[in-house]
Amino acid sequence: MKKYIIASLALMGLATPAHANLLHKISSSVQLTVEGPAVQSTRIGHSMSISGNNVNTSDGGSTANVVGNAIGMTSDGFTAASSTITATQATAGEAFSFNASYTQGDALVTSQTQLSSNGRFDTPNLYGNTTTQVGGSAGTLAGTIDTSGTMTLTAGGPGTTATGQFVSEITIK
Repeated sequence: MKKYIIASLALMGLATPAHANLLHKISSSVQLTVEGPAVQSTRIGHSMSISGNNVNTSDGGSTANVVGNAIGMTSDGFTAASSTITATQATAGEAFSFNASYTQGDALVTSQTQLSSNGRFDTPNLYGNTTTQVGGSAGTLAGTIDTSGTMTLTAGGPGTTATGQFVSEITIK
């Protein structure tokens, strides 16, 4: 019996192979971006505002207190000659107020904006409300990642970005 116990203990002492799931992932990336040119332009219209108290207004027509024809518009979108608005005090010696404002709108542009061969706008249509963004210049923009994970990013010209990423992931189950 002692022999069996000694043999059992000897067998238990033998190393059994370990089974473990070990997963190792390595990934790297470089993203280089050069912004393109952009123009956003909104055409503004003609507007006129006239307000007052104890005043008579005229736009040069035969009817007093009429200013509706003060802004003329031709069929191609250009402003025709506008008449002058005049105001006179309605009752002499009494208090009065008068306020007038005028914004000339943009003429209608029917030609299309063309890009030059270098991807930039040569002559964009610029209206009264315009935002422009100049295109970027790659310059010396560059990026590398070698097999050891060493990353090199080189700045470019204006309007550029360089992003590098190196990820090492170990999972043990």
